[in-house]
Amino acid sequence: MSAPPATAPLPNPSLASGLLLAAAGSIAFSGKAIIVKLAYRYGVDAVTLIMLRMLFALPLFLALAWWSSRGKAPLTRNDWLGVFGLGLTGYYLASYLDFWGLEYISASLERLILYLNPTVVLVLGWIIYKRRITALQGAAMAMSYAGVLLVFGHEVGLQGPDAALGTLLVFLSAVSYAIYLLYSGEMVKRLGSLRLVGLATSVACGLVLLQFALLRPLDTAFAVAPAVIYLSILNSVLCTFAPVLMVMMAVERIGAGLAAQTGMIGPMSTILMGVVILGEPFNGWIVVGTVLVMGGVFLVTRMGRTPSN
Repeated sequence: MSAPPATAPLPNPSLASGLLLAAAGSIAFSGKAIIVKLAYRYGVDAVTLIMLRMLFALPLFLALAWWSSRGKAPLTRNDWLGVFGLGLTGYYLASYLDFWGLEYISASLERLILYLNPTVVLVLGWIIYKRRITALQGAAMAMSYAGVLLVFGHEVGLQGPDAALGTLLVFLSAVSYAIYLLYSGEMVKRLGSLRLVGLATSVACGLVLLQFALLRPLDTAFAVAPAVIYLSILNSVLCTFAPVLMVMMAVERIGAGLAAQTGMIGPMSTILMGVVILGEPFNGWIVVGTVLVMGGVFLVTRMGRTPSN
């Protein structure tokens, strides 16, 4: 009697859905720069634009904080201090510096700079925790930064000296978010990822609204072109709230490592959208720079966590 024919293993639905969620979340996050650049065409400034984004996002993140806090222990004073600090660095400063920098540089360069985030975390870990950086990690980081310098050199030729200011602002945004990542680990264990994101982002929304109240007359909040309002709503929902949920769900299904690697699609999607939607240039310098940045960051993340001394 012959053995039954072997059947091909069924695909893992969690793997497929996780990869899809991670890719969609990365593309949605990347679309933020495109929407911001479109809004700047209507003469709005960074303070007003980020205020509108956070104003429309605040109810969503408050709802997320409430939903994820059901049945959980109330936060202690130290918990609230931690949430405030993470909201300040990870979502307020990082977002504002990013929006400000986008006034001066292309969406493509902005996304490549932000993609350096794992290398910034690595350097901060070396400075703060004395974690060793291996020679291979150092070489991979050098490759990534060489790629950014290539694209930056091309950008200076197009934008002039303002490109240096924009690059600095976006890099400081990456540093601010790296600080958030470095210190959020223990808080995630205590509060859970969704609860922490909901609370910290709500804090950031409040800080952005306070900033606007201090720097601009309140009656100018909606004194913008109608298109800016529509773009801000789209930015709040599609490029801010939805990607947070998609990436979190992806991490639950496929793990943080694979979700981060899938996120490599982000810079490519930003460059493509920048060319198609914004009419940004696309040439050999951008291609080589992008390959160097993505290759270097991939190697840094592929090598795993930096060992402690």
